[in-house]
Amino acid sequence: MTAESPYLTRRRLLVAASSLALLSGCTPDKPSGAVPGQAAYTIAELLDRRPYYIAHRGSGDNWPEHTGLAYAQAVAAGSMAIEVSVNATSDGVLVCHHDSDTARLTGSNLVIADTPYSVLAGLRNDARAWLGPASPREPIALLKDVLDAYAASHVIFIEDKQGSNARALLDLMDSYPDSRSHFVWKQEATAGRVAMASGRGYRTWGYFGDDLYDRIDELEPRFDYLGVHHTASDEVIRTMVSTGKPVICWAVHTRSMRDRLLRLGVSGMMCSNIPYVASADARYQSDQFGTGLRAAGDLPWEVDGSWSRQPLIQPGPASLALAGPGSSSYCMGSMCPLPKNIYGIQFQMRWPENLPGDREHAGLAFGQAGDQPYRVFQLSEVGGYHLVIRASGELELFSRDPGQVNGKRLGTMQTDKPRPGEWMSFRVDVTPINIGYGRTDGTRWRDTVRNDAFRGGYFSLTKNYDGEVPVEFRKISTV
Repeated sequence: MTAESPYLTRRRLLVAASSLALLSGCTPDKPSGAVPGQAAYTIAELLDRRPYYIAHRGSGDNWPEHTGLAYAQAVAAGSMAIEVSVNATSDGVLVCHHDSDTARLTGSNLVIADTPYSVLAGLRNDARAWLGPASPREPIALLKDVLDAYAASHVIFIEDKQGSNARALLDLMDSYPDSRSHFVWKQEATAGRVAMASGRGYRTWGYFGDDLYDRIDELEPRFDYLGVHHTASDEVIRTMVSTGKPVICWAVHTRSMRDRLLRLGVSGMMCSNIPYVASADARYQSDQFGTGLRAAGDLPWEVDGSWSRQPLIQPGPASLALAGPGSSSYCMGSMCPLPKNIYGIQFQMRWPENLPGDREHAGLAFGQAGDQPYRVFQLSEVGGYHLVIRASGELELFSRDPGQVNGKRLGTMQTDKPRPGEWMSFRVDVTPINIGYGRTDGTRWRDTVRNDAFRGGYFSLTKNYDGEVPVEFRKISTV
């Protein structure tokens, strides 16, 4: 796909939907609605799954959010449901966009309610800062195009973000056959349009932010389904589950989030990372940095904050650079989980410009049981190992228990001092009772320690110092 995509059209979305049918040897013959041979998922069928997945913003960890491309790819990845945020332009055109303005996604700061669609049509949603430099810039989607493509075949959670378009939105929803089996009205728990939606026969989902958790008992009777953010405490989530209504959590980015929510009784995942979270296996055995796109499952240690947490993917050298002012980590979920007891990891690392202080270090964390963030010198709920190379050339292996800041040194060796711009090569080998580690460029230093404390299948790249000196990784592979 080229960087500049054509305008999103009804035909383009229908072609995307029809491609699923073509995989089954079926040819679409209806201009809107279900494609012959394509499964038509209803709300009842969705809720019958455990867990069930809704593509949050079209799965915004994978494709530019709330775009025709995102919805089409989420559906192609197997999602039975998508979530759509709606705003109206100054001339009453309903578009798919989360924010009330276009600044974050397009770089042009226009208030949608004050802007005609003819102006918005020329803008492009740009998620390259989050997804990588090869992510396509996509047009703002027309709601009607999206509904024409998926209203009869998938479940759609729809939210009137401006809060002033309920009648127009409901009228449009009513125009689709069997709409009450496919559309769910979505809104914040205190918003006032729920009676209008339920009065027309639509199921409703009310979501609760942290300022509303003390009002669950008061507000939950208004809704058929309840929503909670993944950062809510176990107690809050259990309170919602105890109502007996289906609870859907947003935004689920990782498998560890999914697993925690399932343990607490949550049945629905409004998921930003559909291809990864809805699967259990490793997708790749080597990194995908050369594509210029973040692979599904690869995530920085913080996912709810600024896009600035995303490291720099560099397709030219097929590398990834961790920079910024603080310590950071980057989970290579696309290559996980590894086999439990026997595996190897190879990688290259360098400081491309300057070295940090001699005692500063970066490297690889491995052996984690899940994909929770693991940062050296920072508390983590998951334990594991970290192999670090200091700017002095000292190579050290540590283990660290969950909930601890400092690790226990298992082994150390002195290697050649790194040189700015020169790649170093490393290898870790895990067996049921031993860990072998070493630096494989130059003299080829190698050591083995006996330790079987952690045998999880997840690993991360780490920058373990506060300075802004970048560190770069490439040629990551598992053996």
